[in-house]
Amino acid sequence: MLTWFLDIGLAVLLSGLEVAALLAFWFVESLKQWAAQGRHVPNATRRIVLVMALGPVCLTAIGYGLHRAGLRVAGASQAVLAALIAVILVLGVTTECVRWTRRHRRRRGRRR
Repeated sequence: MLTWFLDIGLAVLLSGLEVAALLAFWFVESLKQWAAQGRHVPNATRRIVLVMALGPVCLTAIGYGLHRAGLRVAGASQAVLAALIAVILVLGVTTECVRWTRRHRRRRGRRR
């Protein structure tokens, strides 16, 4: 009984901390964009891709460790969060690639 409370409590605590850290990162990046008054912020895309790529890797490792320790719910919650962040990463990278392609085509059209 105690292990179930520990398992579920740890799952909720870790998930909440990870979501809070991700929201804090996005808030800081938004502040940088606001301070630049909408202009380009150097290396913004690289930072976001790095955080969103390393996040699922770390969550998977944590989930595996929790699963091996017998905390199945906490491990499963980490796996679900890792999958969710990986989907967000794929969507974000796809959006950025489409923006880059449109800008590149516009620039190419102006040169001709």
